[in-house]
Amino acid sequence: MSFLAFNSLPAWAWALGLLAHLGAGAGLGFVYFHALMWNARLFASGGRAMTAIGLMIGRMALLGALLIAASLEGAPPLLMTALGVLLGRWLVMRGAMDAAS
Repeated sequence: MSFLAFNSLPAWAWALGLLAHLGAGAGLGFVYFHALMWNARLFASGGRAMTAIGLMIGRMALLGALLIAASLEGAPPLLMTALGVLLGRWLVMRGAMDAAS
């Protein structure tokens, strides 16, 4: 959907679409940063290097694919997806801080 097609939607559909992008970004951000934490533990503990590298490539490819898909719909969906990724990061970091204390 191009930005022009996005503007032709009714206001409720436009807002619902942006909320869907925010939710998808938050979900992927949570998975991405949780996998990053697991990946760091794998590297630090001297675990399987191939598993850690495969996880690293997989999470980067998944994040890249989602952001590219959002960018094809225009700037507002891309920005909401990126904001959702940051929200997912905040959730993971908050959980890590609660677990540490």
